[in-house]
Amino acid sequence: MSRKILKLISGLAVILVLTAGALIGGKYFLEKYKVTTVFVEGSVHYSEDEIKAMVMEGRFGDNSFFLSKKYKNKSIDNVPFVERMDVSVISPDTIKISVYEKSLAGFIEYLGRYVYFDKDGIVVEVSSVKTAGIPEVIGIDFDYVVLYEQLPTENKTLFKSVLNMTQLMTKYGVDATKMHIKSNGDIVLYKDKVIISLGSEENLDIKIMNLPAILVNLEDKSGTLHMEKYDENTKKVTFELNE
Repeated sequence: MSRKILKLISGLAVILVLTAGALIGGKYFLEKYKVTTVFVEGSVHYSEDEIKAMVMEGRFGDNSFFLSKKYKNKSIDNVPFVERMDVSVISPDTIKISVYEKSLAGFIEYLGRYVYFDKDGIVVEVSSVKTAGIPEVIGIDFDYVVLYEQLPTENKTLFKSVLNMTQLMTKYGVDATKMHIKSNGDIVLYKDKVIISLGSEENLDIKIMNLPAILVNLEDKSGTLHMEKYDENTKKVTFELNE
């Protein structure tokens, strides 16, 4: 066999060895850094599966090494209801996705859409989806809606009151679906067939804290619950049953 043929065979052998090595190395790389465990924290509006789909999209989306490079010093934004999402690699097969949602105070219904706003009344999202845990706010007078601008209403302090109420309702597990903050500052909640008249913001924390225990006794009833004069000492409530 001539030297030329031996050299050719030798070259082909080297190529085959290198190719095989690359394939083995590639397979090892893909298996070693394949994500099998994902922790998602901070998400309320989206399920864990929806968050995973947003972060782990595209080719090598399940590879922790690739994800660490893709999201190094970079957050994910432009997701409705989300301020940002950060991705951190815990180990070759485990990542953590931290979701930081926008601070929503409430929403209003406008032209068949749900308009979500923050503590300053800034419209942060307009969606066709109604999100659980965010109350509808009624009684706000406005003529138009512009995304990322404040709702045009004269009562500028209303929005902070709405956020305060939303936070208290979340804290104490009150799932009222509607909220009305009147021009005089009085607060009214709506849950099922019960109208809850809370009065002013005085003793509001105490009122909301005790509200779930009171509502248990009003299941299937229709009427108005008066808590305007409720405080830690008197605990005065009356229920006006609808006829």
